[in-house]
Amino acid sequence: MSIWLIPGVILIVLVTATIKRVPAYEVFVEGSKEGIQIAISLLPFLLGMMVSIAIFQASGAMDAALGLVKPLTSIFAIPEQILPLALIRPISGTAALSVTTELIRTFGPDSFVGQLASVMQGSTDTTLYIITVYFGAVGIRRMGDALKVGLLADLAGIIASIVIVIILFG
Repeated sequence: MSIWLIPGVILIVLVTATIKRVPAYEVFVEGSKEGIQIAISLLPFLLGMMVSIAIFQASGAMDAALGLVKPLTSIFAIPEQILPLALIRPISGTAALSVTTELIRTFGPDSFVGQLASVMQGSTDTTLYIITVYFGAVGIRRMGDALKVGLLADLAGIIASIVIVIILFG
């Protein structure tokens, strides 16, 4: 069935466009032009975010943040190997995915750290990336409340993933 899903959707769109007398190809080309313009307008925001992430990691700020959180995690017996993922996930999905991949490669997918990394990867989002790119693309300059709520949701996702993995696999 999955082989026919995409061609089926395309066929439905083309049949619907024909019935409604919409010039499907022309509309597709116009949409493509708009998509390219949006992609070009997003490039400065993406570049700024990538530079910010590189500076954050190269400056030692990541290590300093990890040092502040380590005493708290040792109290609750949370593996310190998971801390880089918890800190980088709200910033960059690609960097978080590479951290998750490395944790799974090092500890194994069935280990506590591997399971926790997998659940945490799926329970949180790239809040700073989303706010930077999408809010910047539409011209929203005041994003304080959205940032607070997004980071709070990430914290809730991190805590929930730790609790759930401890309950299920601990």
